[in-house]
Amino acid sequence: MSKEKETTAVMKIGRRAFLKHSALGISGLLVGCEWECPLAVPQTFDPYEKVLLGRTGLIFSRVGLGTGMNGSNRMSNQTRLGPEKCRDLIRGCFERGIRWFDAADLYGSHSYLADALDGIDRGSYGLVSKIWFGRWGLPEPERPDADIVVARFLKELRTDYIDVVSLHCLTDPQWPTQYAKQMEILDELKTKGLIRAHGVSCHSLGALNTASEDPWVDTIHARINPFGVQMDSGPDQVVPILQKAHENGKGIIGMKIIGAGEFRNSDEKRNESIDFVLNLNCVSAAAIGFESLDEEKDFADRVRNTPVRNKS
Repeated sequence: MSKEKETTAVMKIGRRAFLKHSALGISGLLVGCEWECPLAVPQTFDPYEKVLLGRTGLIFSRVGLGTGMNGSNRMSNQTRLGPEKCRDLIRGCFERGIRWFDAADLYGSHSYLADALDGIDRGSYGLVSKIWFGRWGLPEPERPDADIVVARFLKELRTDYIDVVSLHCLTDPQWPTQYAKQMEILDELKTKGLIRAHGVSCHSLGALNTASEDPWVDTIHARINPFGVQMDSGPDQVVPILQKAHENGKGIIGMKIIGAGEFRNSDEKRNESIDFVLNLNCVSAAAIGFESLDEEKDFADRVRNTPVRNKS
């Protein structure tokens, strides 16, 4: 089968079930929802539509701001903008309708988020962060347990709770054995209300497949686009796993929709990737590493021009 036919086949997998997924999301939002909820399936997507994140009970905007473009050693392209420009980016995204922000210890963006969101009702937005246990990537060699790390996260973010805390960049399919202690600690933090959900960020097909079935996992950060760029494998292999994870109640957060920036100079590829991911039935929300409000507007406009397919 040609690559073009494979991509088309994979796109059809998700599109067949999208209407059912949307209807379930709408029915969930109607219960105790503070926002105005749609009563009919729209013709095109809304980047700021409120969506349910799997079975977590969390409601995020469809698009979130990622703060970790080229992130490492507590720096990223967003933090390298400097405090004022980074704060204006975060605040501007909120004012336009983005209601969740993706961070990590690796990115060093916690304090920037805290400054930018200062004075805004905490219940009006979601915060996501990730714990890094890798040997490299952070300036200090120690890797404290999750309770110590999350306590620091809470102080840096100046919040009483974090909506999602994930284990960052998992590659070993046996990660539940490797991180059993940390998973237990995160369970305790969830019981105490210090975090509302826990999950994983996957960077291998084996780790992703394990996450799709493990009952501990509430959310999965997964790399997805129709071209297989910066992904764990091609979409023909990744999409069925994401669908299985979705069926198991996981909230799927899509990453690398723009191929880690590789599609920035191609209108065709950006449009195709947005269409592909939004019309899958298994990706709840997408984290996009905007570096300017112009990039945010461009992406939002493309989302608004993306048709919802198979409405019948």
